[in-house]
Amino acid sequence: MFPKKKTYTVDEAKKKLASYCAYQERCHKEVTQKLKDMSMIPEAIDVILVYLLEHNFLNEERFAKSFARGKFRIKKWGKRRISLELKKREISKFNINSALTEINEEEYLETFNELAEKRLFYIKEANKLKRKKKLVDYLLYRGWESPMVYEKVNVLIK
Repeated sequence: MFPKKKTYTVDEAKKKLASYCAYQERCHKEVTQKLKDMSMIPEAIDVILVYLLEHNFLNEERFAKSFARGKFRIKKWGKRRISLELKKREISKFNINSALTEINEEEYLETFNELAEKRLFYIKEANKLKRKKKLVDYLLYRGWESPMVYEKVNVLIK
């Protein structure tokens, strides 16, 4: 009737999760979920997590820094959005703050200005207030800080 789900020994699961973590940085939550999906018992999950931590396959600080750099450079997210996404993944406040320091402040402001100006160019709206709202919504959704957003919008749209 139903296909039988593959079962894993602890050693097989260790190897599988080691390659899972080596392929891309992972957070504890993702790895724990993967182990639960593999139908591992809680005791085995703990043993495997300890193994991954000891052998440096799993490192929360490294994950947070890599995540923050990637989302900023590739998706052009602001610090608020990055911080919220890391909180969703149950990353500690200390590691979130550490990750946010990875973002160069000068590059951050430059990216914000480019993004705002580029987006304004694509907003085809005659009504000034609607244009402002569309730009503000876009920048806030991307996770940029409110004071920065409102100040920039008021400079761009007079």
